[in-house]
Amino acid sequence: MSRYFNIAVIGATGVVGREFLRILEQRSFPVNHLKLLASKRSAGTRISVAGQEYEVQETTEDSFRNIDFAFISAGSPVSRRFAPVAVNKGAVAVDKSSAYRMDPAVPLVVPEINGQDVEDHQGIIATPNCSTIQMVMALYPLHRANPIRRVIVDTYQAASGAGAGAVQELTDQAQAVLTGAPTSAYAMPHTLAFNLFPHIDDFLDDGYTKEEEKMINETRKILHDPYMGISATCVRVPVYTCHSEAVHLEFENPMDPAEATQLLDEMPGVTVFRDSYPMPLDLAGTDDVYVGRIRRDPSIDNGLALWIVADNLRKGAALNALQIAEEVVRRDCLTPKTLAASSEP
Repeated sequence: MSRYFNIAVIGATGVVGREFLRILEQRSFPVNHLKLLASKRSAGTRISVAGQEYEVQETTEDSFRNIDFAFISAGSPVSRRFAPVAVNKGAVAVDKSSAYRMDPAVPLVVPEINGQDVEDHQGIIATPNCSTIQMVMALYPLHRANPIRRVIVDTYQAASGAGAGAVQELTDQAQAVLTGAPTSAYAMPHTLAFNLFPHIDDFLDDGYTKEEEKMINETRKILHDPYMGISATCVRVPVYTCHSEAVHLEFENPMDPAEATQLLDEMPGVTVFRDSYPMPLDLAGTDDVYVGRIRRDPSIDNGLALWIVADNLRKGAALNALQIAEEVVRRDCLTPKTLAASSEP
């Protein structure tokens, strides 16, 4: 990377935004100018990045002049409002929300899997849901070798996936329970301390939640397999960071656990546990997707079962977003393909 880039981070004061800034520093992305943006309420907050202090500004339509990459992690309404503005100003918008993920004109990218899709962007590139990312990282090398016909996934998702308020709420609730005081829930639908509930995002008419629908539709789009059978149950658990998933797979042909282990070992960004199993407490703050308990599923022909853990704030959100930008730079496709083609003689 010989060029340096002007970057705007929208949602810089949130849990994903702050994690993104740490990763931006750790990966030495070539930054020329960094602009931190958030809501009017958070404007004026001061954040240190790479030893330099920045003042957070309110996000407005004038925030994107001379910006190359706009990283948005402030929710779908903010993305719908400001991603097109950033693109019209000449930036590539890398969006963490669900606003554009299923738009046929918007690539939905996990760089280790479908990095080539960034070449087709029209200014906006979506990064998938956190629970989807870690699952497809494990599914992809297996699916490439032996097509997956069916996926059953049960997730165990950390409080941080619901934001900073949910993290504080879990702490407050745990203290209340331990002292016999009443608990209250404002960031989550129920008390999470010493509890769990299968309710992440809103319920749909078919009984699934939007979170479960995201896992189904996003997995198909990322793997370029619109007919893969998928069912998901997404559960919030009293863990601060790292989502865990129990995944059962049905393949087109038999697959031995040893073969699956070898394929996962060769997948960039995946670490296999052989003699133990990954746990959230051990892996928060790390970048890989961790897979263990790879075994036959005796309930179905050609079945395997896996256990997957990953930091939902890093690979599940901030890291994947920065990797998308790295992929755009590596493939030299900062300019949308349509504009690049129209500028040719």
